[in-house]
Amino acid sequence: MITNFFIPELNNHDVQELWFQQDGATCHTARATIDLLKDTFGDRLISRFGPVNWPPRSCDLSPLDYFLRGYVKSLVYADKPQTLDHLEDNIRRIIADIRPQMLEEVIENWTSGLAYIRASRGSPMPEIIFKM
Repeated sequence: MITNFFIPELNNHDVQELWFQQDGATCHTARATIDLLKDTFGDRLISRFGPVNWPPRSCDLSPLDYFLRGYVKSLVYADKPQTLDHLEDNIRRIIADIRPQMLEEVIENWTSGLAYIRASRGSPMPEIIFKM
């Protein structure tokens, strides 16, 4: 997929400053995969075994992924769906009910967190609080 789809698609866009964040799945961090991504992104690769070793699904790098999955999952399973149709209905309903204002607040919190990270120059930040 990386070779046949992702990299050719990247070549259609100006991505000189693009950073790539990989999750920690074993198949995604195989040596061949990491080598290919290093060749493509150089030092702009955030991954296990990559130049920037960052935890997957880090809330300060991918807030919608990190926040949205947990938020949706907590609501989707609240009534303990017993059938696939029930589960699918819950997913559709929960996604449809997400208000843009909530996502705007998540992004606002994320950008203020990034500013704090930038100001700290990568040092530990035990006092930072990511709020919703």
